[in-house]
Amino acid sequence: MRLLVQRVAQASVRVEGQIVGAIEKGLLVLVGFHVQDTQAVLPKAAHKLLNLRIFEDEAGKMNRSVLEVGGGLLVVSQFTLYGKLEKGFRPSFVEAAAAPLAKALYEDFVEELRKQAPKLPVATGIFGAFMEIQLVNYGPVTIQLEFS
Repeated sequence: MRLLVQRVAQASVRVEGQIVGAIEKGLLVLVGFHVQDTQAVLPKAAHKLLNLRIFEDEAGKMNRSVLEVGGGLLVVSQFTLYGKLEKGFRPSFVEAAAAPLAKALYEDFVEELRKQAPKLPVATGIFGAFMEIQLVNYGPVTIQLEFS
């Protein structure tokens, strides 16, 4: 499982011109699943994401989590996080989980986040849809996390 986490001042996702998910201050989380991922990885990944200290404290140090600052999460599925470019110019996605598995893991991951942080706003995109994401990266801060 891979997460590409961006600290944002705001972010939104559109499908067919309609906003389907939006947050103000918080984290835009692009999530991709590997063919060998299972449900077992979800609680650990959710805990790490929710407690990732990438928001500034009073001294300006990245020392606060999204939970501590009362931010939101915008979680968007993105199988291309498992794109490989060992040869040529077109990425291969053979390591990305097939849609049925990825969709189940994505939905369960969102539910795990909501379970672990019931007061935190958690918005989503639409699995498998063509999405347009707008964001204001705050910092900028972008972190990649990997779980297996």
